[in-house]
Amino acid sequence: MPDLSPEREQQFRHLRDTARDIFTSALKNASIDSAFARHVHCDRGVLRICQDLYDLHSYQRVFVVAIGKAAHTMTEALVNQVGSSLEGIVASSLEPASQFHGFRYFHGGHPTPTAESIHAAEAILKSLNSLNAGSLTIFLLSGGGSSIVEKPADDEISLPDLVATYRALVHSGAPIAEINAIRKHLSAVKGGRLAQAAYPAHQVSILVSDVPDSTPDALASGPTMPDSTSIHDCERIAAKYGLIEQFPSSVADLFRQHALDETPKSDDPSFVRARWWTVLSNKVAVEEAVAAATRAGFAVEVDSSCDDWDYEQAAEYLLSRLRELRRSVSRVCLISGGEVTVSVRNGGIGGRNQQFALACAEKISGDDITVLSAGTDGIDGNSPAAGAAVDGSTLARAGGPEGVRAALSNFNAYPAFVSLGDTVLTGPTGNNLRDLRILLAY
Repeated sequence: MPDLSPEREQQFRHLRDTARDIFTSALKNASIDSAFARHVHCDRGVLRICQDLYDLHSYQRVFVVAIGKAAHTMTEALVNQVGSSLEGIVASSLEPASQFHGFRYFHGGHPTPTAESIHAAEAILKSLNSLNAGSLTIFLLSGGGSSIVEKPADDEISLPDLVATYRALVHSGAPIAEINAIRKHLSAVKGGRLAQAAYPAHQVSILVSDVPDSTPDALASGPTMPDSTSIHDCERIAAKYGLIEQFPSSVADLFRQHALDETPKSDDPSFVRARWWTVLSNKVAVEEAVAAATRAGFAVEVDSSCDDWDYEQAAEYLLSRLRELRRSVSRVCLISGGEVTVSVRNGGIGGRNQQFALACAEKISGDDITVLSAGTDGIDGNSPAAGAAVDGSTLARAGGPEGVRAALSNFNAYPAFVSLGDTVLTGPTGNNLRDLRILLAY
């Protein structure tokens, strides 16, 4: 591969830094604190959540259940609004910076459940079952909740079987909504089961969403919402991805015997006194990235139509769109929200964002193009990175296409990016709004 001149190296480095600045700005401005400041407010004991008002003094008990990667951040934001009178349970895959009096804390697993995930589910179910019609339950839900709080609906499903099932689902290449359809029907807490447990209490769910806006009940596998998926959907999805053969026998037998229990639907009485409000989603992260790219002097387009596409197909599509835009604008930024999918085989260390970015490297070699892909939760797959950046110099700096292709085929992108110094490292952000892909071209 030809050597890069110092001037070209500096130009590519500047573009990578610019892409990082856009991503960092989007993270900062699409924060849970700012979302709660806009949508949640408490004055003299009256709590406003979007368009709803709750007189907290009128309830015999107010109980908070926070679940997901953003559970600590959401709990802190709510306590800052309401005060220290709240009580509840907080379950996250992250350790809290501090704990609030009146709350019990659980450290559940992600991306697969642990014994602590089951303990959290049991504690939540027990607390919700103790509530009555004079109670208010405030659910704070965010991404990652599917594995952080879990309890199998069938006692025959052991924790190792549950973990094996989750791994088969996560590595299948199925989009999150399809994965969660199956999770819901295997769970005692998902797909509206927590709403059933809390009934007849008044319920309101505040959502920080890492799922498509069209499927809010996929968030944390929809523990408080009517389930829009069915047993038939689960059987179809399992057949589509050849999952039954990959599931442990305790789960596979439920499919073979058509023995899954149906989840509660919209006509279930559990939802009569329930409300749900999304206060933050990938749409906000995209809007903040657009604002940052505009401030940096780019003509900006948004194209999130490749949401849930295979990463290679998404890479081809977005690069084609970028080149099309560059024909009419000399300094252009294409922003894409949502997630791409990866069917992992012989997996190394990495995640969907790094796999997507590395797939772009050979396609843009020598071009004045930069691609950054990263997760807003700060965690990409099984790596410590949020994602990575590539540009027209990546292939040359990596020593040619052979190493890049090997890393792609082995799903081992993270070590390649570490050696190049091109990982995006934020640490866990305490937020989770899906992914951002930022493509820049001169």
